[in-house]
Amino acid sequence: MNLPSLINLEEQIGSITKPWTPIEIIRYNDQVVRLAMFEGSYHWHVHEGEDELFFVVRGQITIQVCNRTDIVLRTGEIAVMPRGIEHCPKSDGKSFVLMIEPSALQSSGDSL
Repeated sequence: MNLPSLINLEEQIGSITKPWTPIEIIRYNDQVVRLAMFEGSYHWHVHEGEDELFFVVRGQITIQVCNRTDIVLRTGEIAVMPRGIEHCPKSDGKSFVLMIEPSALQSSGDSL
């Protein structure tokens, strides 16, 4: 029997130095929890097969949504971006975000 995994988010945050480069925190069932620093703008993209959950651990982000009202998330707030919706995350300063996604979603980051 495996013991529960304990993750210290502050330690993980301290290890991130490059924006838009998510690190894998933990996997469970068919899900993965990734942590990334958001700073500046990412790029417009869409996930055709998977929803994407954003949980702001620290800071504030804006998720621009194609032909819809922007979503603003602050520390402690969560939103789910449904599959098939074109979106573009951005942050005016350094923000740290947990993304909980199906492990099939290959989130490699890279700002374009």
